[in-house]
Amino acid sequence: MSQSKGAGQAPARPWAADALSWLIGPITHQEFFDRYYEREALIVRRDEPTRFAPLLSIAHLDGLIASADLRANTIDLADASRELDRAAWVMDGGAVDRAVIAHQHALGATIILQQLHQSDPDLAAFCRAMEQTFSCHVQTNIYLTPPSAQGFHTHYDNHDVFVLQVEGEKLWRLYGTPVTTPYRGEGFERGKYDLGEKTSEFVLKAGDCAYVPRGLVHDASTSGDGPSLHITCGLIVKTWAEVVLEAVSEVALSEPEFRRSLPPGHAHRDYDRTQAQALFDRLMKILPERARMDSAFDLMVDGFIRSRDSDIAGAVISGALPLDPAQAYVLKATIPWRLAEDGDTLVLIAPGGDLDIKQAEEAAYRRALSGDPFVLADLGLDDADKVLRRLIAFGVIEPA
Repeated sequence: MSQSKGAGQAPARPWAADALSWLIGPITHQEFFDRYYEREALIVRRDEPTRFAPLLSIAHLDGLIASADLRANTIDLADASRELDRAAWVMDGGAVDRAVIAHQHALGATIILQQLHQSDPDLAAFCRAMEQTFSCHVQTNIYLTPPSAQGFHTHYDNHDVFVLQVEGEKLWRLYGTPVTTPYRGEGFERGKYDLGEKTSEFVLKAGDCAYVPRGLVHDASTSGDGPSLHITCGLIVKTWAEVVLEAVSEVALSEPEFRRSLPPGHAHRDYDRTQAQALFDRLMKILPERARMDSAFDLMVDGFIRSRDSDIAGAVISGALPLDPAQAYVLKATIPWRLAEDGDTLVLIAPGGDLDIKQAEEAAYRRALSGDPFVLADLGLDDADKVLRRLIAFGVIEPA
C-alpha cells in the first residue's frame, strides 16, 4: 500500500531508517530506554496531523472493511457502554457480516482490525523496523472509534504499546500500576485490582504518539466531533524469567540428580519432607555452578529470528532472471540473522529458515552479510550466483 492511504505527500516509508525515532523523536533511544521503557508513560505531541498517514487512513480502512475477505479472527467490535454479542456479526464458517459491523459502529461500537500487519505490507515493514530495535515480536491492532464513544473499560495491557493517533482525537486517562510488568498471560480482571487515582489526562491528536508500559491502568474515549483512528503497536517480549527457566532446563537435562523421581509416597498428608528438602537444597547449589546464560540466550535469539516472517518482496520476480554482474547488493537492515556453529557446520539462522554453509562458501557468505554493498564478483566463487540467489530467495539481501 502506498501514499493513497492518507492525505499529504509524506515519504512512502519515512520510518524505514529508524522506526522508534520516527515515533518518539526528539526523545533519543537512550533517554527512552533509561527513563520510560517499562517504567512510565511517554506522550509525544506534534503539530503534524498527517505524520502517520503513510500507514493508514479512515478512507483506506473503509475500503478494506467493504471489500476484504474478513474473518472472525481479523475483525471485532467493542463498546464500553454495552455488551455486544459476536454471534450477531460472525456467521457460520467464520465469515463476518459487514452490514452488522457498519451498523454497530454507527451505534457507537469501536471497530478493531486485529493483526493487520499480517496482510498489509506497509504495517508489516513498520513492524519489522520496530523489531530491529526491540528484538521482539511487534504487532499492530487498529481501532476506529466513533464520536463520543469508548471501546473498552478501564484496564491494563500485559504488553507494552505505542499508540499512533492517525486521525481524529482521543482523550486518555492514566491511573495506577497494580501489577508491575505483568507476564503475557497475566491479563487484567475487572474488580480484582485497585486501579488507583487518576494520575494523568491528555488528548492525543492526529500525528501524536504515546508509549504506555504494560501494567499501567488506562482508558480512552473519543475527543472532538469526529471519529478517532489509532494504531496500537504492541511489543511481545521475552523475559529474564524465560532465560533463567531455559538455563535451569539445560542443567536438568545434563545433571542426573535433577532427573530422579520424587520420593514414593510424597503425596501422603503425613509425608516427612526432611530428606526431600535436603535434596532440593543440594540441587539449588548445583544451579549457579552449572547454569550458563549464553546457551539459553542463544536459544531466545534463535527462536526470535526463526519466528519472523521472511521478507521476500521481489525475490520471485527476479529469481529466474539472469544476474547482472554490475548490480550491487546489500544486507537488508531490518532482517535479523545469526551465524551459528552446528558441529563442524556453519549455519545461517534467518527468518526464511536455516541455511547450512559449506566451508568453501564461508568467506562468500561472510562478505555478503558484512553490511557493505557488493557485486557478484566480490563473493570470490566460481558459482557465486548460487550463494547470491539463495540469499535473495530467503530475503536476507536486496539490490543496493
